[in-house]
Amino acid sequence: MTSIDRSQTVGAPRTYEVRTYGCQMNVHDSERLSGLLEDAGYVRAPESADGEADVVVFNTCAVRENADNKLYGNLGHLAPKKASRPGMQIAVGGCLAQKDRDTIVKRAPWVDVVFGTHNIGKLPVLLERARVQEEAQVEIAESLEAFPSTLPTRRESAYAAWVSISVGCNNTCTFCIVPALRGKEKDRRPGDILAEVEALVAEGVSEITLLGQNVNAYGSDIGDREAFSKLLRACGTIDGLERVRFTSPHPRDFTDDVIAAMAETPNVMPQLHMPLQSGSDPVLKAMRRSYRQERYLGIIEKVRAAIPHAAITTDIIVGFPGETEEDFQQTLRVIREARFAQAYTFQYSKRPGTPAADMDGQIPKAVVQERYERLVALQEEISWEENKKQVGRTLELMVAEGEGRKDGTTHRLSGRAPDNRLVHFTKPDQEVRPGDVVTVEITYAAPHHLLAEGAVLDVRRTRAGDAWEKRTTAVQAKPAGVLLGLPKIGVPEPLPVAASGCGCD
Repeated sequence: MTSIDRSQTVGAPRTYEVRTYGCQMNVHDSERLSGLLEDAGYVRAPESADGEADVVVFNTCAVRENADNKLYGNLGHLAPKKASRPGMQIAVGGCLAQKDRDTIVKRAPWVDVVFGTHNIGKLPVLLERARVQEEAQVEIAESLEAFPSTLPTRRESAYAAWVSISVGCNNTCTFCIVPALRGKEKDRRPGDILAEVEALVAEGVSEITLLGQNVNAYGSDIGDREAFSKLLRACGTIDGLERVRFTSPHPRDFTDDVIAAMAETPNVMPQLHMPLQSGSDPVLKAMRRSYRQERYLGIIEKVRAAIPHAAITTDIIVGFPGETEEDFQQTLRVIREARFAQAYTFQYSKRPGTPAADMDGQIPKAVVQERYERLVALQEEISWEENKKQVGRTLELMVAEGEGRKDGTTHRLSGRAPDNRLVHFTKPDQEVRPGDVVTVEITYAAPHHLLAEGAVLDVRRTRAGDAWEKRTTAVQAKPAGVLLGLPKIGVPEPLPVAASGCGCD
């Protein structure tokens, strides 16, 4: 490892790039990593930098099979760039770093810093220590040092924001390694959460997503089983907060008081992401999920009765060890009965260190693939049918930034309906900014989006739109500092996607 070329420290500040993999928690952690680096004087590299930044940070995920191969492939790609650029530094953090620790530096000795999920706040210090000592710094904390909400955060959007209410998970699902890497659940105090929400709203944010590894278990650490429903209702009293979402809940903790709070709090959106994982009771038992098919469908029935227009999405794993064709048919049965707006479907993959990885009855890849294709085909059909029910409805959309890939060529803009469906709409004559609200009539449905091809019925300029305009003007004038909001990849497409749900809720 070479020390920093002193010529680089004169003039332009050092640049950074953060590459994020995995769940929404990682996306939000990356906002904090960016905030920490900017607070330390770094400047974000252009999106086209592709490894040319002075510091490249990998925020990793260990949930999917071959996650390590992807990491080392990317690290290998950067090795020659680092060799040709004295002073460049590479840092690896997140769940894979927490799991593999010293292995990363052994396999990729050109890495400068390895840090875990519990000590992301140490990144700037570790980078400086690696520079001064000219050797790799590996620091993995075994437990949370401080709730990360206290860290500086560079949020990418002025109108929507993640707000973490807890970290960690107390579940013991046999397919999931997250609790081993994120630790036991730790809850924030309600007053701290609400103070953060109020501060965000004061800056112009009009939509927040409450975030936790098991978000509706909130309260177990502070001794209040109704804490989550109380938090939802409290969010309803905050002036200027137009939309409240949350992800991802667990069926075990989804109680009637939460359903009532959703239905009775006007700014809590009619949308629910409820991971199913499997429709088979024997498979759910093997997964160590604490509910069964009847309980799950009962929750869906109650939500639909209380919130008729709710869009419900889910996660499903195909090919869990021991899954029979009958087990798989039970999953298809639940899909037909629940009629999910969308489903995030995963082929089971071994997570080293999880009980399921060593279970008997591992399913052949060809069988898993065939089942997966049948499941996707059924869900596509249902998604399309459910979206067709939206045609003719008049909806208020919050205008989004960067969600319509073809908007430039189609002369459309894109926004999110209250139930989080993605809608592309005709660009009106008057200026419309991300964060503003438009009223449209839905004219066409596709499986994954809706169209409003007629004229926009109304445009409401908002404080969120003002904040977006102010931030955009500031960015054009000078590099942005620590900001408020949500990264464009973080708004689930539809919920929960960041880099889509990890399937561990």
